[in-house]
Amino acid sequence: MTKQKLRIALFTGLYAPFLTGVSVAVHQRVRWLLEQGHEVFLIHPQINDRYPKNVGDRPMPGLEEIQSFPNFSAYAFPTEPLIFYKSLPQPLNYRHWSDTKLLEKFKPDIIVVEEAAQMRGLYSFFLQGYGRPIGTQYAKRTGTPIISLFHTDIVAYIKYYFGDRFFSLVRPIIPVLVKQFTEFYDFNYFSSKEQLTKYEELKCQRAEYVAYQGIDCEKFHPRNICYDPIPNDNRPTLLFVGRITPEKNVNQLLDIFPVIAAKIPDVHLVIVGSGPLDKEIRERAKKFGSGITVWGESHGTELLGWFARADIFVNPSVTENFCTTNNEALASGTPLVAVVAPSTSEQVFPGRNGFLAQPNNPTDFAQKVIAILENPGLKADMTRHARPSILDFDWSACMQKFEHKLYQIVEGAQKVKVGTTSIRPQR
Repeated sequence: MTKQKLRIALFTGLYAPFLTGVSVAVHQRVRWLLEQGHEVFLIHPQINDRYPKNVGDRPMPGLEEIQSFPNFSAYAFPTEPLIFYKSLPQPLNYRHWSDTKLLEKFKPDIIVVEEAAQMRGLYSFFLQGYGRPIGTQYAKRTGTPIISLFHTDIVAYIKYYFGDRFFSLVRPIIPVLVKQFTEFYDFNYFSSKEQLTKYEELKCQRAEYVAYQGIDCEKFHPRNICYDPIPNDNRPTLLFVGRITPEKNVNQLLDIFPVIAAKIPDVHLVIVGSGPLDKEIRERAKKFGSGITVWGESHGTELLGWFARADIFVNPSVTENFCTTNNEALASGTPLVAVVAPSTSEQVFPGRNGFLAQPNNPTDFAQKVIAILENPGLKADMTRHARPSILDFDWSACMQKFEHKLYQIVEGAQKVKVGTTSIRPQR
């Protein structure tokens, strides 16, 4: 029996052309749901002339790619740039629009809120947000189920940016904030088992693990070596892809590099991405000459080529959740060296597809990289196991599980509505 297609309202605080892992994940999720015939109403941040010109000019697939679907509609809510990172929008505000009115018109079967904590302003302790939980007024009034999806480890970000001393002061109130923020949603879903455990201990309400965070394993593939951006360069290549921001620990790669180069003199580190630390990273990289290439942003087949041609993907970030670029590297057949972070142990199987290093320990990280590069047999073995280790997280497999969960929630809500109606007293 064919199930009835769902009407899904999906809110996100990040979407193309704002380039983040969340943006890519939301786009993939929307496209997959549309391909299955569901009707999707996407509410996303608006791009305007207050942002740097290069943000709007990015060739990242976005709305144009999915607007051909007749079952797709969208609304771009007004935004302003973040104060200290003008390439991304501030947390959501309601000064010029009403989410409730949008939902009244669309009449969704279910409401999905991606990265709800960011939109509400929890990352910045409400300094740039307005604190109202999105979609919940309509959901409560109509009995429509509403769920939130976690992408970022909020607590790790707070600790990273404010430091251990400040974190120790606010640590007692974090469970209060997490409980208060999550209790508005019927379910709060995590793509990482480790992060789920962490947030359950922080009083997260109605929390569950669902493997909804995947990648396109057909797109990211070892065969993309045919798009090699530096085909005549035979040096062993270390690759980082991501935003050039403090929480990504990109600066630490420049501390790690000379330790590796002392053992592997011809090693080449390539940093792909952009962000507020661009100028600082480029200045520091100059002293290493051709040993470090700060490539800038990369898109399309060129980016696929970088993932496939790299010898090792390196990620020193201590704030990662279920990191998309880690998975993209592994799907491309590239071993991974990452630090122990909220969910890296679910991606990296030490000695099989890469190694895990101690956080903020450049020497340990460098030794892990050297161990792979100095042992061709180990590297070949890791390369062979990299792609199979991540195939369970192909978008199709993950989204089928997510779709099944949506149906369960909607059917459960409908039964509750019917039961409530049947016991109403007769007038």
